Formats: sequence, structure tokens, C-alpha cells
Amino acid sequence: MMRSIALLLWMLVMTGTVVQAAEAPPAAGDPLVEQRLKALSHELRCLVCQNQSLADSNADLAVDLRNQVREQIVAGKSDAEIRAWLTARYGDFVLYRPPLKATTVLLWAGPVLLLIAALAGLFLTLRRRRRDAVAPALSEVERAHAEALLSTGSDPESR
Repeated sequence: MMRSIALLLWMLVMTGTVVQAAEAPPAAGDPLVEQRLKALSHELRCLVCQNQSLADSNADLAVDLRNQVREQIVAGKSDAEIRAWLTARYGDFVLYRPPLKATTVLLWAGPVLLLIAALAGLFLTLRRRRRDAVAPALSEVERAHAEALLSTGSDPESR
């Protein structure tokens, strides 16, 4: 009985989430404007979600930014002018591919530096492991004991 009630409640919750689907944003009358907006929106980062492009995000700010970009496209601005406007307003963070300059050099060089550090760590670890795997040299006493064992075939101290 409890399982039936739990299943019924789960089904009600799941249908409630389906009903709350968002509406599609209104499209401009010109399909070329929408095509340009879509291409440009994929190059811009959502400032709320940060891991989604402006085109993929459903956040209110993303919808507003898409509408503003659409207005600028209709006003005849180029993609470079729109990017410059967004960068002036929100900084280089809004771009998925920020320009290479002094403030973003670590962002561009970071992956290469991490790869070099990882390879250096691997090289040092393998070298240390190889060095530790080599048998240590025997002292004179240990060498004499080993020779005695090999020549007699038994341990001279056990007699």
C-alpha cells in the first residue's frame, strides 16, 4: 500500500515538472537576424550559468541579453561591434574565446603549463622508481657471506 502511494506521489511530481516547461522566446521576423543571433549567442557565455552559452541558457539575464543582441543586429551593428559592446559592459568573461592579452595570458597558457608540469612529474616519478628498483651495492661483509653461501650451497652460520 505504501509503495503504491509513493509511486502515485512520484508520478504527480514528475508530471508537474513536465507541465512547467518554458515557452520559446519570440523570434524576429527576419530569419537572417535569427541565424546571426544564434551564431553569435554560441560564442557568448551566460553570465548566470557560466558553463552554458548564451544560446543554451534559459536564465532571465540570458534572455534579456539575447534580446539586446537581437536589437543591435536589427540596428545594423556588426558582430565585432556587438562583441565589443558586451565586453565593455561585462568584461572578457562574456566571451568563450577571450583575446590573448596580459590579463588572459594565464588562461591561454594554463593548460600547456599544466601538461608540462604533469609530464615532468611523471618523468621524475618514473626515474625515481627505476633508481629504487636497482639492487643496492653489497658491502664487503655481505659479499663474503654471499660467496660463502654460493660456494658451499648452505649457510655457514647455520652449522
